[in-house]
Amino acid sequence: MTEDVQRHSVHTLVFRSLKRSHDMFLSNQGLLPPVDEKAENLRRAVKARDLYGMVFDDVKKMQAMKHLREAEAGPNPPPPGTRNDDTNVSNEGAVVPYTDTSLMTRNVQNNTQNQLANIVKKVPTMPKPKWHAPWKLYRVIAGHLGWVRCVAVEPGNEWFATGAADRIIKIWDLASGQLKVSLTGHVSTVRGLAVSSRHPYLFSCGEDRQVKCWDLEYNKVIRHYHGHLSAVYSLALHPTIDVLLTAGRDSTARVWDMRTKANVHTLTGHTHTVASVIAQASEPQVITGSHDTTIRLWDLAAGKSICSLTNHKKS
Repeated sequence: MTEDVQRHSVHTLVFRSLKRSHDMFLSNQGLLPPVDEKAENLRRAVKARDLYGMVFDDVKKMQAMKHLREAEAGPNPPPPGTRNDDTNVSNEGAVVPYTDTSLMTRNVQNNTQNQLANIVKKVPTMPKPKWHAPWKLYRVIAGHLGWVRCVAVEPGNEWFATGAADRIIKIWDLASGQLKVSLTGHVSTVRGLAVSSRHPYLFSCGEDRQVKCWDLEYNKVIRHYHGHLSAVYSLALHPTIDVLLTAGRDSTARVWDMRTKANVHTLTGHTHTVASVIAQASEPQVITGSHDTTIRLWDLAAGKSICSLTNHKKS
């Protein structure tokens, strides 16, 4: 006949186990484990080597030099006839007054040790680089009243244009740095400039949603390209055909016929501001970069995206 085993609740079993553990380790409460001398010495040696390893060899050398100097100097007893502490004899009548050379030797040793200590304590300095940039600041040109947001250089290297937050486009002489002309017409920050290599035209875009074509022979606007729904941040000229490309905050890039002002293509696909656009003669002829962290390559003839590059983590 089997006896019934008394069953207890989980709480009771846990309490009993806790009580037995308490009785077992009560006598060791508050006691620290014994110190392992070997481990403690190893820890101190490692810490000393880590913090003061660079001067260990110098200290050994200094101690060896000190012992060597003491051995070379040897004992220095006073010569006969010198004054002791018990006598009051002076060397005023001596032909060559006696001086204690031990003090001089001790001073020399102290000076030498101080010099060595100063050498050891000297903080190591980083060597200066021998390479120097092959350029230097040539000229600082001032004239804008706001942030300069874009620069374009004329293909003939005779002048360059700048656009700024003061809504003005300034054209400067590249050789002298003198201001040649200021073009006004934008009502907000000028964000992009491009100079045509085949026409006397300057193209500009800005946060006022305007894209302008300037005739530099008359310094006047001759064409407007309307279509963007928000600020225009970048523009580019195709190197071989009369096509203008613009990109902006409306998440699109637009292809314009330079002469007729017609919007040939609207390149859609980005989900955020298109910050930059570039054009080239070979395929892909149009490349755009956006704040949606993607770069898109476009087929200019079809007006469609060829592929997207998505390895960037930020805009």
